[in-house]
Amino acid sequence: MPIVLWVALGGAVGASGRYLVGIWATRLIGHGFPYGTLCVNVLGCFLMGIIVEAAALKFSLGQDMRAFLTTGVLGGFTTFSAFALDFAVLTERKASVLAWGYLGASVMLSIIALFAGLWLMRAVLQ
Repeated sequence: MPIVLWVALGGAVGASGRYLVGIWATRLIGHGFPYGTLCVNVLGCFLMGIIVEAAALKFSLGQDMRAFLTTGVLGGFTTFSAFALDFAVLTERKASVLAWGYLGASVMLSIIALFAGLWLMRAVLQ
């Protein structure tokens, strides 16, 4: 199968996961803050760290599988375009403190999660 089809298949899986997390977060926490988007961005970065480090240290992933998991699944799962829209909506609603808190939390927690994934795989696989 051509690599672009692996990416497309992964994107469908990731986007479906993003949708389900969004529904779950809204039902659990409510509509006042984009918790679903925050969750998928942080979790997606954590998983990216795990996949990249596991592939580098232990598992030999072919180009197809790497593209499926990273560009496809995680590219479809994480939502920085939705993140930007959520920031704009909060800003336009005059919820500036929430908007800037969301921006800071999204960026910092996502980067911390990526490093946590790298660290976890180094600890487990080395």
